Amino acid sequence: MAELGRYNTLTVLDEQPHGLYLDDNDGGKILLPRKQIPAGTQIGDSLKVFVYLDSDDRPIATCLRPKAQLHQVAWLEAVDVNQTGAFLDWGLAKDVFVPFAEQTHRMEAGKSYAVYLYLDNTDRIVASARLNRFIKDEVKANWPGAPVPLATGDKVKLLIAQRTDIGYKAVVNDTYWGLLHNDDIRKAIRTGQRVEGYIKRLRDDHKLDLMLEPVGHTKADPLAKKILQKMEDNHGLLGLSDHSPAELIELQFGVSKRTFKMAIGKLYKERKIVIEDSGIRLATEADQKAVVNKDLKKEAKKESGKDARKPAKEQKTSAAKTQKTEKPDTKKTGTKKEERNQDQADKKPAEKKSAPKVYRNPKTKTEKTLSLKKKS
Repeated sequence: MAELGRYNTLTVLDEQPHGLYLDDNDGGKILLPRKQIPAGTQIGDSLKVFVYLDSDDRPIATCLRPKAQLHQVAWLEAVDVNQTGAFLDWGLAKDVFVPFAEQTHRMEAGKSYAVYLYLDNTDRIVASARLNRFIKDEVKANWPGAPVPLATGDKVKLLIAQRTDIGYKAVVNDTYWGLLHNDDIRKAIRTGQRVEGYIKRLRDDHKLDLMLEPVGHTKADPLAKKILQKMEDNHGLLGLSDHSPAELIELQFGVSKRTFKMAIGKLYKERKIVIEDSGIRLATEADQKAVVNKDLKKEAKKESGKDARKPAKEQKTSAAKTQKTEKPDTKKTGTKKEERNQDQADKKPAEKKSAPKVYRNPKTKTEKTLSLKKKS
C-alpha cells in the first residue's frame, strides 16, 4: 500500500476526465488530479508522487513537492488559527493542522514555527511544535554493541531551530538536537534555515557540538575550489594572503583565518597559485617551470653534498686498511734460529718485581718488657 506522507513510485492504471488513477500497490487506486499530470504521461508509466489525505480524508497523489515529509522537521508559516488549532502552509493544497495541545504557545497567523510531522491516532498527517517529544537529546547506539549513529566529522543536515545565549540549537538529520556555538559561526544564519553542517564532537554526555565547516584539513578542499573560482572571476587575482586580517577573510569566505591558510597552502603545494605580499594570483606556466627548476637545483645540491662527503669516508677506511696490511711480520723475515730465540723470548715469563723493604722492631725477644701484673 502507498505510504502516507511519503514519496511513492506508482503505476498509471486508468485515465478519467478528472485525472489519472494510480495503483496503490495493494489492489486499490489513488487519484492524481488532472492539473498535476506531467506532460506526455501514458497508461503503464511509473510516476513518483507524494501521497496525503484530501479534505475528505481520502488518499490523493500530487507531483508538487511539500516542504517536509512524515517524520521530518520543517519551518512552516501559520496561515490561519481558529478554535481547534492552527493551519500551516507546507506547500500543498491542503494545509497541515497543528492542534492546540501540540503548541508550546498559542500560534499566530503570519508567524513561522519549527514543527515535526507525524501521524495521529486517526492516521491523519498533523504537525507538532513540541519537538522534544520527537527529537532526542543524546546520541546513543540503538542496541547494546551497535555502533553509535554519528561520529566526529560526519556531514549532517541541520535545521536552525532556536537562538540561545551561547549559539543556536539545531535539529540534526530530523532526529537529534545539536548545539552550534557562537565561536564556530562565521557566516550569517537565521532560525528556520536549512544548512549543511558537521559534527564537531560527540561529548561525554552523549550530546552533539556542531560546526558549519568540515573538521580538520578536509575543510580546505571545498574552500580551495571557492578561492580558485573567485580568482578566475577576478582575472586571476585575489587581494588576500596569509597576512590578511581575519575579519576580512571571514567577510569574504565565511571561514577562519586558519582554514584560509590551509586552503592557500594546499593550492601552493599543488603549484596552482603564487603567494605575494599584496595577495595571491594564479600560477602561470613560467611560474610552474621556475618552481620545477628550483626543486631540481635543490635535489642536485643535495646529491653533490653527498658525493663530497663520500670520498673523505673512503680515504679514512682505506688508510686504516693500509695500516693493518703494513704491520711488519718478524716471524716470516728472520732465520730459523732467530725465530726460535724470538719464540723463547715470547714464552719467557716477565721478571718479578722486587719485594718492598720491610722494617722490623730492633728489640730482641729476650729483653724485658713492662708488665702490668703484680709481683707475688
